[in-house]
Amino acid sequence: MVDEVGHSNEELVTISSLEAYFHDSMDAALAANRVALDDHTTHYVVNLLTLYSRSDALYEQTEDGYQLRPLAAMFADAVSASSDNQRQQILKRVGDVALFISGFFSAGLERAAVDVDYYVYMGGGAYHSLALDSRGARVRALAAVFDELAAKFQDLVDVLNEVRESARGESDTNVLRQYELWIKTGSRRAERLLRSAGVQPMPQARVGYEH
Repeated sequence: MVDEVGHSNEELVTISSLEAYFHDSMDAALAANRVALDDHTTHYVVNLLTLYSRSDALYEQTEDGYQLRPLAAMFADAVSASSDNQRQQILKRVGDVALFISGFFSAGLERAAVDVDYYVYMGGGAYHSLALDSRGARVRALAAVFDELAAKFQDLVDVLNEVRESARGESDTNVLRQYELWIKTGSRRAERLLRSAGVQPMPQARVGYEH
């Protein structure tokens, strides 16, 4: 907002560390969505958000410039990987990219070829595979983290949606979109927003849709 002499009335927030900002935002979003997360898993997600806030870390260099490769193509690379370490790194990227995109860009997926439920399915599956993999000290050390990421993937998508909104000062007001997200993913956050808008989601509506 700008007053009559042209001065901005918007409050500017100074952030000493992007990692600290994401940590505080995560804590608030976890509380708002009533999601309990182990400290190690929270630290993993905060590091992921900090890393992918740089576009050069999220996108890959290709002949056509920086692009985000489809999750299915990444999975194919994991299947044909030449080593356990390479396969694990690819699966980790599948889970990380799926979580980041579905958490921060779910609104844009409404117009994409695949919606947020596809990212939840692929990302959760990648983390689950890593949680069961006992080959390699690093993967074994993070097994509990990957297991929680897989089990609470949809909850974390809700949490990251909350983080995104707090950063942008936005609010999801598209009731039809929230209903669609609830139908496809069972999002507890979408259900909460629907109820606050006076819409009563019926469990029967999701019967036959769940994967």
